[in-house]
Amino acid sequence: MVQQDLDYVALNRETWNEDAENWVVAGEKSWAAEVPEWGQWGIGDADVSLLPSTMEGLRAIELGCGTGYVSRWMERRGASVVGIDMAENQLATARRLATEYGSQIEWIHGNAEHVPYPDGSFDFATSEYGAALWCDPYRWVPEAARLLKPGGHLTFLTNSPMVTTCYPLNGAAADYTLVRPYFGQHIFDWSDVEIDPGGVEFNLAISDWFSLFRTSGLEVLDFRELQAPETATGIPFAVPAEWAKRYPSEIVWKLRKSG
Repeated sequence: MVQQDLDYVALNRETWNEDAENWVVAGEKSWAAEVPEWGQWGIGDADVSLLPSTMEGLRAIELGCGTGYVSRWMERRGASVVGIDMAENQLATARRLATEYGSQIEWIHGNAEHVPYPDGSFDFATSEYGAALWCDPYRWVPEAARLLKPGGHLTFLTNSPMVTTCYPLNGAAADYTLVRPYFGQHIFDWSDVEIDPGGVEFNLAISDWFSLFRTSGLEVLDFRELQAPETATGIPFAVPAEWAKRYPSEIVWKLRKSG
């Protein structure tokens, strides 16, 4: 579990409030997109989608919604949507864009580990990074399961635990050396690193994800390790494209609540 003296919620809220202006343009582009693109490499919706092709009649929630574009994609597919995020400045962008697009999404300022809705309120929950990266999985995954109706679905995309083992301790980009233990990984505090300090991230070994899903009452329907496309270039979010063409930098889970 998280070390008790680390207030990661406050750290992440501050980090994302300060950085929100750097995500406005990307948010505007994604709100305008007719077809979703996923993750740091912009993988096409036909190749890996977190969403059903139609969501008519579904009640859906995005956990850690940021600027809200995934919420908008769900609304476009027919869902009634709630988006929750801890950063007021990110939600300000989401609310502005919702007004511009005539969207009816409900926005909640809060922590996705504690959502103010009763048990079984939603048919579908999702997170592209958001809660999947910035909240403690031992808290947000059981909370997502609680929010779902029996038979409801949870999907999310986050960093691969393989790439987290290759991040240098000073915050530099991932390289080809195993720097950290794979087993037992959980919390990554980037607030005091030498290069590009940030917030607090979370990840687990794949076997620990499976164990968490089982104890949370979630059945694994699909698991994907994503490869950067051949056209990928640069070092987005401290992951060199050439690294991500050889090893998975992102993973996708698709789950269903038992019952």
